[in-house]
Amino acid sequence: MSSRRLTPDLLIGAYASGIFPMADNREDPTVFWVDPKLRGVLPLDGFRVSRSLARRLRKADYEVRLDTAFEDVLEACADRSETWINETIRSLMIALHKRSEAHSFEVFQDGKLIGGMYGLAIASVFFGESMFSRERDGSKIALAWAVDHLRRTGFTLFDTQFTTPHLVSLGAVEIPREAYHRMLQRALEVDADITRLPLETDPQAVLQRITQTS
Repeated sequence: MSSRRLTPDLLIGAYASGIFPMADNREDPTVFWVDPKLRGVLPLDGFRVSRSLARRLRKADYEVRLDTAFEDVLEACADRSETWINETIRSLMIALHKRSEAHSFEVFQDGKLIGGMYGLAIASVFFGESMFSRERDGSKIALAWAVDHLRRTGFTLFDTQFTTPHLVSLGAVEIPREAYHRMLQRALEVDADITRLPLETDPQAVLQRITQTS
């Protein structure tokens, strides 16, 4: 699809209908729509915390923030040899962030951004788009905080689009397209607000909550 036809409202409508855009590469201005036969989801009550990740979370030599460096996270996610984030998607995500519909979880250490993730929030669905690490476990810390915060603020579905071995190790699963669409429609009927509560600052509290049902 030509970037001229894409608007933030059209993008939100597409996600709400179960499809999402990708580009072949950074330089290609066009996007194509994806509706996988198998969809990746991360059950919010099934996040897996390994012993090594638990130790890393307890170390607390980092700070997690929400929506303080959205464009930096977006750029870091796209900063790789192969990326589906082109200028069209980048511009739309920034526009949605300005409308408080796209959000980022950011991990800082000694004032430097070492990991993070971003996605879209519609009703009680969080559509996770991409994540990155510049230091070991940077993206895992961001994901742990995201799961905790989404649960606390009323979200019911965390869509990861696809699964990877990394995500599967953290609890992500694949479900058939039809089952995903049913889950999506139910979740779109539930109100949630990612800004309803401040982000947790105590790593021990986050760890305790996300391991209660893991």
